[in-house]
Amino acid sequence: MPRMIFSFCLCVITVSTLFLPATSRDTDFDVQPFRVNLAHEVPHMKALIQNTRLPGTTLYPAADIEFGIRLDFLRDLQMKWLNDFDWTKQEAALNKVPHFTAKIEGLTVHFVHARSKEPDRIPLLMMHGWPGSFQEFLPVIKPLTKLWKSPTGKRISFDVIVPSLPGFLFSSPPPQNWTTNDTARIFNTLMVNVLGYSTYALHGTDRGSVIGYTLYSAFNTSVRAANLKSIPFVAPTPDDIAANNITLSDIAKVTEQRTADNRATGQGYFTEQTFKPNTIGLALYDNPIGQLAWIGGNIQLWSDPRAGTPPSVLTDETLLTMVSLYYLTQTFQSSVWLYAQNPNTFSPNYLKPATDAPLVFSLFEFDIMLWPREYVERASNLVLYKGPSLTSGQEHDFGGHFAGLDNPPALIEDLHDLGVYFEP
Repeated sequence: MPRMIFSFCLCVITVSTLFLPATSRDTDFDVQPFRVNLAHEVPHMKALIQNTRLPGTTLYPAADIEFGIRLDFLRDLQMKWLNDFDWTKQEAALNKVPHFTAKIEGLTVHFVHARSKEPDRIPLLMMHGWPGSFQEFLPVIKPLTKLWKSPTGKRISFDVIVPSLPGFLFSSPPPQNWTTNDTARIFNTLMVNVLGYSTYALHGTDRGSVIGYTLYSAFNTSVRAANLKSIPFVAPTPDDIAANNITLSDIAKVTEQRTADNRATGQGYFTEQTFKPNTIGLALYDNPIGQLAWIGGNIQLWSDPRAGTPPSVLTDETLLTMVSLYYLTQTFQSSVWLYAQNPNTFSPNYLKPATDAPLVFSLFEFDIMLWPREYVERASNLVLYKGPSLTSGQEHDFGGHFAGLDNPPALIEDLHDLGVYFEP
């Protein structure tokens, strides 16, 4: 895969919001097994890919990725999608994990539920963001269900639950006024009322971190440990970091520069999806190459430049599967509405949540938002900082925005560490 570099999509939650029960909450959740079965949509997609004309030459050859996806990269992916990409193979891989749907508050909620065979397993809720899906966690799901023993002898394994956000892939679109707080509520219902876990741990990335932070702070009797890659507070500027006498490691300085670059040139998609979701959603609705350009350009910008080389599994094939899932399920438009439904991004006021649950924070060198340890401590019960920090000693010097694809072994390591701190 060509060298890649990820931006970010995150939305703020209001910690003080009251999470009252819905007035018409379902009592029969109608849990059903589910299989990915989209082969009937593939011929139409392939015809559109074949018939899409791209420019013969690059308009401005000197314009690099900060101006958007490059023509040579897009044309190369178009040819691979048309000639080499095997949806039957990808669909079989997607179906290697057990899928289900449930009815919660009038919505169909799709989720993966992979159970460990160990008797003392920990329920683990894993949440994606945009433009991700359950697919980004496939490399880590099975390993997390296996037994791992900590250095102190604690036996750790997980029941892994990965829901699709409302409006993404196989989960139905929510009402227009739906927020990430609402998603947090129904995901807690999924864990506690549908699946019967009285307590659980969680992991969140991208928008999943926002939902995860809401669960961590507001559902504090059921969420007993959390691993997040982001927190919904304004990341400090270099001046802020210097004013607080925080010394960054060389790795953290890379993340800091990428954060600055993201602020300067990486927010175009965010503005469009926040204020004109129908425009971009309808423009690209039946346009697979358009969706590939929009999603693929961001993925290229947000990932480790070494994407596709071990330990990364973020190959061209992985990227094409990501986009195919959005196109074949016809959920590109409903997915981008997540931004318009949650227009506020990060809170400038760091608050301690009303929970005593531990938090493990993960930060990878080539992510595009940097929160030093000192800032994460302001907003959590931080017990372990896994990332670029002069004092952590456990730096992730490989990986970007989607750790489950960019560096699966490191994410597994961090979640095992989370298990050490989990107490029901």
